[in-house]
Amino acid sequence: MHRRRRLLASALAAALLAVAATPASAAGPVAPARRVLPADTRFYVDPAAGGAGQALADLRAGDFADAVRMAKLATWPQAIWIDSGTPAEIGTRVRKIMAAARSTRTVPVLVSYFIPGRDCSLYSAGGAQTSAEYRAWIAAFAAAIGDGRAVVVVEPDGLSLLPKDCAGGIDPTGELTAQRLADLKAAVGLFGARPNTSVYLDAGNSGWQPVGVIAERLLQAGVDQARGFALNVSNYWRTEQNTRYATWVAECVWWSTRGPDWARGHTDWCASQYYSAAAPNDGQPGNAVVYEDPATWHWTDAWFDQNVGAPPLDELTHHVVDTSRNGIGPWTAPAGRYTDAETWCNPPQRGIGARPTADTGLPLTDAFLWIKTIGESDGSCKRGTPGPADPEYGTVDPAAGAWWPDMAHWLADNAAPALTFNPDLLR
Repeated sequence: MHRRRRLLASALAAALLAVAATPASAAGPVAPARRVLPADTRFYVDPAAGGAGQALADLRAGDFADAVRMAKLATWPQAIWIDSGTPAEIGTRVRKIMAAARSTRTVPVLVSYFIPGRDCSLYSAGGAQTSAEYRAWIAAFAAAIGDGRAVVVVEPDGLSLLPKDCAGGIDPTGELTAQRLADLKAAVGLFGARPNTSVYLDAGNSGWQPVGVIAERLLQAGVDQARGFALNVSNYWRTEQNTRYATWVAECVWWSTRGPDWARGHTDWCASQYYSAAAPNDGQPGNAVVYEDPATWHWTDAWFDQNVGAPPLDELTHHVVDTSRNGIGPWTAPAGRYTDAETWCNPPQRGIGARPTADTGLPLTDAFLWIKTIGESDGSCKRGTPGPADPEYGTVDPAAGAWWPDMAHWLADNAAPALTFNPDLLR
């Protein structure tokens, strides 16, 4: 038994050291900000990511199977969220990340998450107090990236959840929404001005805003200055649903800006993903169960085929998809159990999806990325009950962004495909 423990400990230690120290092969040629990431792009692995720390904790507790599972997780690249600190502190932190990525010849994936009034001041509240503070913060962030290669995902949920969408009527005049759009456009412009930064403005997911709505918001927030948009951050929708939705969004952007004169400015005419879930010629959202099956999306496809046709691929906006938690797809709560199942919030027994890669095989999908930190809670979910416990677990969920070992383990254990050590870091 002691010999077996020593062997497992040695293997685990070797895996963790590989994360921190193994040199990488060249990441491919430097690509301009608005060009697709080369298929052989290798993304930066943070040796301090949660999986590594949990692996060591599990090892100390004698949980060897769990430790090896977390060691596997720690060898894969995840995005690094930049969500607090002064401009000077952010500059120092980002420069350190960029230096570490250069030393391994990899590309870091960074997330800016500091927009004023983020998350309607709910679970993930925080961020800058004013637009001036936010823009100074973003300027320091962008400057610290410098001329290095980086991917930046701009403000998850910031565009899909505008102030005008928040409950309670917090933006009756629309002033806060206009400011949000201006702040996002400024951020996209600052990041997009870096010569080797690929910028993706977050656009929610395939189960949120209708195609035309998010296309209009992307245009208002300056997606033309970015490489494209990001989908499914912190969510569970299957990759094929997001990529199909993304194609419609890209075609809607193209049609309303480069299409026939009569279509210019009319993103609102684009068929949405909900168009197929309802009856033909009825654009209202339909049954959610029907909507979840892409096989029912043929009416939306038909609308785009008939009205948009086949735009040139090199004129369509690209995207990336977060596959960190969508290997099994979204959770369907037991019928009638909850008044608000909060299916987006710590759903039970989900799994990691496709591994991070820029070699997606899809012409508009630049990369599959693990953007949400695997193992972090979505917040204290109550699912329409008085709480405070989450009825799915019988305990109070950790606060949004807090590390949750159980979640990390079940996501890794249910990974589809099964989780392995990252071969790029172990050869």
